[in-house]
Parts: sequence; structure tokens; C-alpha cells
Amino acid sequence: MTCNACQSEKQRFFNSEIAIHLPGLDGLDKPLVFVFPKLVVCLDCARTEFTVTERELQVLRQGSPVEGAVVLWPEK
Repeated sequence: MTCNACQSEKQRFFNSEIAIHLPGLDGLDKPLVFVFPKLVVCLDCARTEFTVTERELQVLRQGSPVEGAVVLWPEK
């Protein structure tokens, strides 16, 4: 597997925990979406790629919780 940015073959997989915030001031009233993807990191140029699962992607699309998705709603 080669890097999509620099074509290096020096890539490595890592576990991760990422909280995705929706953009803008409107995003402050939307849920934080937690994802736990495997990251593919290029050890030469630092480009990092991951895939969001369909369940969490649905939360990002609609801005509201989906059963089974890990989200944190802001306090009101």
C-alpha cells in the first residue's frame, strides 16, 4: 500500500479515538460524534486517512443521534 499524497510505502496502522465536531456556531448545539477508526499514517509526509462507520456517518449527515452511535449532546 502506498501513500496517496507522496507514494511512500512507509505507512503504518494505528488505533485511535476521535471526537468530530460539526462546523460553525450551529455545531455547538449538535452532538459530538465519537469514532474509533484504524488510522493509516504515512511515516514520510504524515498524511493520515481513516473511514467513518456508516452509523456515525449518519449522525454527521442528519445532526441527530442514531441508535448505537456514540455521541455526546451539549448541555443546555
